Amino acid sequence: MIILVRHGQTTTNAQSLLVGRSDPELTELGQRQALALVPFLDGVCEVWVSPLARARQTAALAFPGLDVVVKKSFIEVDYGDLDGQPLTAISPERWRAFAHDHAAAFGGGESLASVDARVHAELDDLLSDETSLLHDQHRHLAIVSHVSPIKSAVVWALGVAGSTSWRTRLDNGSITTIGLRGTTPQLVRFNAVPALS
Repeated sequence: MIILVRHGQTTTNAQSLLVGRSDPELTELGQRQALALVPFLDGVCEVWVSPLARARQTAALAFPGLDVVVKKSFIEVDYGDLDGQPLTAISPERWRAFAHDHAAAFGGGESLASVDARVHAELDDLLSDETSLLHDQHRHLAIVSHVSPIKSAVVWALGVAGSTSWRTRLDNGSITTIGLRGTTPQLVRFNAVPALS
C-alpha cells in the first residue's frame, strides 16, 4: 500500500498564503501534527519525500530512524509569481478559471496537468512493478508531500479527471491511503487527520 502524508502546518499555511516552491519551516503546531502521525504508520518500510524542507521535517518526525528517498516528482506545484500571495489576492473568477482549465499554469509557473503527469508516471511504475510496495498488504511505502501531488495521486487511484481534485480538501498532517483491488488502484482512506495530544 501507499500512505500519502501531507506535511504539517508551516508559517505560510498559518497565514493563509499560497505556498508552492518556497521553503518555509514547520510551525510548532506542524511539528505536533507530524508527531501525531506516528501511531498510524505501522508497516511503513520505505519513505519517499518531496525535496522541500516542510516535507523533509515532517518525515524526520513521523518516521524516526527510517532513511528517506527524495523524489522531485512529489514536489508541490510551482505557483510562479503567485507563490507567497494571500489566497484572497486571487479573485473567485480567477480560481474558477484555474479549476476549469487543468492545463493553465499558475502565475507563469506550473499547471496541475503537469503535476499529474509527473505523479502519475511514478505511480504507474509502482503499479506495473509487481514487486513494489503498492502490491504488498503488510509492508508500505509512505510518501510525504503536498496538497497538489497528493490530490493528483487520488485522482490517479480513482481513475477520474484531474479537475476532480478541485472538489476535495486536504488538511495539514493528514493521511491518504491507496491500495489495490486485484490489479486496480483504489482509494482506501482520504484526509484522515490524527487527533493531537
